[in-house]
Amino acid sequence: MLKKIRICAAALFWTGITLLFLDSTGVLRGCLGWMAKIQFLPAVLALNVAVIAALVVLTLLFGRVYCSVICPLGVFQDGISWIGTRKSKAPYKYKKELKWLRYGIWVAYVACLVAGVQVVVALLAPYGAYGRILQSIKQPVMGPTLIIAAITLIAVVALSLKGGRTYCNSICPVGTTLSFFSRFAMFRPVIDANQCVRCHSCEHKCKAQCIEITKEKVGIDYSRCVSCFNCIETCPKGGLKYRFAWKKEIPGQAGNDAGKAGNDASRRAFMAGTAIAVGAAALKGVEARAQEAAKKVDGGYADVLPKQPLDREIPITPPGSKSVKDFYRHCIACQLCVVECPNNVLRPSSNPEHLMQPEMGYENGFCRPECTRCSEVCPAGAIEKITKEEKTEYHIGTARANLELCISATGKSHCGKCATKCPVGAIHMVHTENGPAPAVNEEVCIGCGACEQYCPVRPISAITVNGKYQHV
Repeated sequence: MLKKIRICAAALFWTGITLLFLDSTGVLRGCLGWMAKIQFLPAVLALNVAVIAALVVLTLLFGRVYCSVICPLGVFQDGISWIGTRKSKAPYKYKKELKWLRYGIWVAYVACLVAGVQVVVALLAPYGAYGRILQSIKQPVMGPTLIIAAITLIAVVALSLKGGRTYCNSICPVGTTLSFFSRFAMFRPVIDANQCVRCHSCEHKCKAQCIEITKEKVGIDYSRCVSCFNCIETCPKGGLKYRFAWKKEIPGQAGNDAGKAGNDASRRAFMAGTAIAVGAAALKGVEARAQEAAKKVDGGYADVLPKQPLDREIPITPPGSKSVKDFYRHCIACQLCVVECPNNVLRPSSNPEHLMQPEMGYENGFCRPECTRCSEVCPAGAIEKITKEEKTEYHIGTARANLELCISATGKSHCGKCATKCPVGAIHMVHTENGPAPAVNEEVCIGCGACEQYCPVRPISAITVNGKYQHV
């Protein structure tokens, strides 16, 4: 019964999050957006104390239920491992914990997290990795994000086909973090060694490969157990039950926690990671929508060149992000805001410094003042939720005109589109020797990019937007 409940709950969460990423209309974000906000790492980056505390308490009560039910990449691995092992009678066997790999990655990950090396954080975050995979399948465009998503997918599938939850228990930093708590879970699967006949039935069902059955001892490494309940009721003698076991000795079970020998290593890793986090806190108290613009033809005679992405001095980040630095420190490159953007403004960056994290570009559209969808779905706090009224008050960049490119200022044609299309009236035309030229009121300009997008000059617009480090 426990296994069936777990499978139903996992299917519900996985389907909901998958639909959320595949939905481009924004219809589902109202009813499914909460599923993104209860993911562990996004909650940590958003400083969502309530969600973090709830997940820790859940783990202390029932073990790593988060990994088997809530995490979409974890549920995806279960599906792949079921496909790979469904014809095998004994698909799994106990494997020793790779302490050096598991805790080494965790300590390095925490160090990168607090130091702001967001490329590493985004690369290993399970929720972000799953989001990139879905976005790349939905809109495959050659670039770094697609390559990384493909490599991640291949690695996860390869590890899951025969190894079950190898990725979760050797690489995933979220799994390692929760393992520090799951070893003390109040309710867990318990083997009574006095009743165990060493048939290995439970061991062969354990996709976490954490049940050890030998002549000398039987045991479960609760730090690696993901509470999938596959082992429950497999024992022909009834010697394995899921029950309350906090601070209780298990009759005849030598080494009930097979990971007990590794407690010192995990404790040292936890202390080292915590020290790094505390030290950093003391010092300082997510390519264009990945889609090429279609060729347009002017009157059937001449090809109209598509606009080129700009190499901006300061990147533009969405309204709701406090600053460029704050945005990139919190973003886990899950691509959910890219999926939700209806104006083709957000895209994964190919800049090594912000690889896979979103950046804004105005080649295919502009950031409409009435749209706040990205702020409504961000689970990591990189974009805070704002209202339509608040958005018009955010100054994320400033437009600047290049009069040498402007067809109006050079006397080639009277244009003025930038002024007529500006939604906040920050641009007006002034008279020059050659004709009217655009002048920008920087105090009024909000950096929405309407002027840059509507400018007829190609491939580089005569008026462009540069970002602001600190949003006003």
